[in-house]
Amino acid sequence: MPLVLALNPGSNSLKFDLVDVSPDQTRAADARKILSGAVDDIGKPTRLLLTREGNAISEKEGDFSDFSAATERAIEALRDHPDPNLPHFSDIHLAAVRVVHGGDSFKAAVRFSNHVRTEIERREPLAPLHNANSLRIIDVLASLAPNLPVAVAFDTAFHHTLPEVAWRYPIPRDLADQHNIRRFGFHGLSHRYMLERYSQLASRPVAESSIVTLHLESGSSACAIRNGQSVDTSMGFTPLEGLMMGTRSGSIDPAILPFLMRELHLSADDALEILEKKSGLLGISGVSLDTRILRKREDAPSKLAIEIFAYHVRHFVGAYLAILGQAEAVVFGGGIGENTPEVRTHVCAGLGGWGFRIDEQKNETTCAGDTTIHHPESRLAAWVIHPEEGMQLAHECVKTQSH
Repeated sequence: MPLVLALNPGSNSLKFDLVDVSPDQTRAADARKILSGAVDDIGKPTRLLLTREGNAISEKEGDFSDFSAATERAIEALRDHPDPNLPHFSDIHLAAVRVVHGGDSFKAAVRFSNHVRTEIERREPLAPLHNANSLRIIDVLASLAPNLPVAVAFDTAFHHTLPEVAWRYPIPRDLADQHNIRRFGFHGLSHRYMLERYSQLASRPVAESSIVTLHLESGSSACAIRNGQSVDTSMGFTPLEGLMMGTRSGSIDPAILPFLMRELHLSADDALEILEKKSGLLGISGVSLDTRILRKREDAPSKLAIEIFAYHVRHFVGAYLAILGQAEAVVFGGGIGENTPEVRTHVCAGLGGWGFRIDEQKNETTCAGDTTIHHPESRLAAWVIHPEEGMQLAHECVKTQSH
């Protein structure tokens, strides 16, 4: 089967996986992940870690100044790793790169081209923490591995099925159409993986699955899925809307932005930076955006930050259950969704009206793996599923080789 290098840039991290995947496989979970790597806190002295099945096989410290440097070191690590039983960089058939914002131009993964580059650059102002980093990764691949084909998959693509009642904002129609202002939605790779993995585990066809999926980590979003299609999602025109996040405010009264600009004599960019980089869990706690740190603290702001985060998630889950009308499950994924039982407890406490009962012991002990956390007599199911975005990225991009 083709070997795909899946490169998944975050706002300040680069994750990558070597995935053995076939275009004929029906879901990403059928692929085989051979090797994983990660560089966190790009821009600071940090480390690159290679792992296989959770075990470290290589670790290098360094000053990874930007995504170009991180990608260069990742390629070096794949070329130089010490395990003779693992494939090397020369065995890779395709590089697959995640792009956050593709607007409404792309409904599936595509091979990278000059036209695709122009479209990614055009959306960069709407995803300033992400799109440019994807292009930096692609540029390094072109320089160091010019013969390696590159494909890209877009986080917005999964949400192209949103009905107009969900994607259109209630602003003047002509103005919105002129500037293509609409809800796009993000985290599509994660939401699609959770959907397809849920359908596999629950022995239910994707086309008959109606669920709410929750991608909860430093960037967070919720998605309402009816009969296997996204029909609403919390992120919108940009990844700032929706749930409270690590440093992002999520949805707030839009009048706050011009109010801050007037009161503090800020530019639009300066005011937006407050909402994007200084708010959320970090802004409320005043300490950290990391729930692993906040959970261990006893001070009131740290506790309040987690409670507000969970409240916002519960708010969207309730809304999406109402939108779906009939749903069989809520799926928690992402670092916070998988590893923070307190958040799941707060969210699930509001679901009794849908016939939900939590299995408190399973919820408290679940921090890894794909499993249920609901009581056997619960009418509504609750799952914890680890979204393998790298495998989903490889799965979607390998199909472009046959086009």
